[in-house]
Order: sequence, then C-alpha cells, then structure tokens
Amino acid sequence: MDEECRNCPSLCETRTQVVHGYGDVGADFLFVGERPTTQADAVGVPFAGAGGRDGNGGLRRMLERLGLCDVTSPADAPALENAYLTNLTRCRDPDRRPTDDEIDTCEPYLNAEIRMINPEILVPVGERALTELGTEYTTTPADALVLPDDHATRIRGRGFELVPMIDPHEQTDEQTQTWLETFAQLMASDYRQTKGRQER
Repeated sequence: MDEECRNCPSLCETRTQVVHGYGDVGADFLFVGERPTTQADAVGVPFAGAGGRDGNGGLRRMLERLGLCDVTSPADAPALENAYLTNLTRCRDPDRRPTDDEIDTCEPYLNAEIRMINPEILVPVGERALTELGTEYTTTPADALVLPDDHATRIRGRGFELVPMIDPHEQTDEQTQTWLETFAQLMASDYRQTKGRQER
C-alpha cells in the first residue's frame, strides 16, 4: 500500500496521512466506512475517534462489547481480534465527503484488502459504503439497499454476507443495541458456511 499516494491531488493537500486498513489480517469480519475520521487522519487508524451520538462509544465501543477489541488497548493502536477496519477512501478532506472519482481511484486498495483478508462478513458502515459494497458484492439492485431500512439485517452476497450499520455518529441507542444483538447472533451461528453456500 502506497504511503505517499498522489492519485487524488486535492486530497493530498488536505490529508495528514494516508489511512490504510488496520486490524487482524485473518479476520472474519471486515468493517468498511466511507472516509477516515478526523482522528483517523491524525493517528492513521480507521474509525479512530468515531464516537456515537450522546457519547455511546461509537464503533470502538461496539467492537469491545462484541469481544472484537481489547478494552485496555490505546485509541491509536486498538488490539483487534477477528476484525479488520478500512474505508472506501484513504485520505480525508475536512470540508467535504469524497467524490465518486476519489472512491473509484481508491477501489484497487479496497479490493486488495478484501482479497487479502478474505472475510466471511462485510460490514458497510454508512449509506455510501452500503451502496458501493452492495453493488460490487450482492445481486441486490443498488437502489434497493438503503439505510436505515437495512440496518442490522443480513444480506446474502456474492462470496460474502453483508451486515450494514448506520454510521455510529447517527445511531440511536436503540439502533446500536439492535445491531449488536444481530451481530452477536451471527457470531454465535455457523456463519463460516456462508461462503461455501454462496459459491456453489
């Protein structure tokens, strides 16, 4: 992965650093957001500082509650087990969301990570990630995949199962609990058979 990538000139001017994926490279669960958070841009770890509404802890706290992140690990180096974090884009503009061209430019990085990790479950975090991953990895029409309707649902994909979530910044406590319960049930199931069934 290119730490000095210059493929998106405008983002090169606004980023602090390129934020590539982070976590357990043998993970079954791969979480994909839209772009690095402000703190992720500062420390180089996707979703860093992605707190939720009213301080409910955001994605980090959710991973801790599922046993996928060590509670005692530092914010800038979370100890993840069976989870990998990444984004559609690697660089942040503080004033705007990424353009379609910027997402397309970063797509080879994301595809390389997905092939390398070879997860069982993809977790699109937010509407943009759901649209992009849904288009690439499911047979469901892209306009049929929407949040909040598909929050905490299990969507059969091509080689993967998707379990979308609303961005932690926008989740209510009830939505957070619903997603956690759905994902805990999935973790307790024989989810590893999913890929074999889908590829037959």
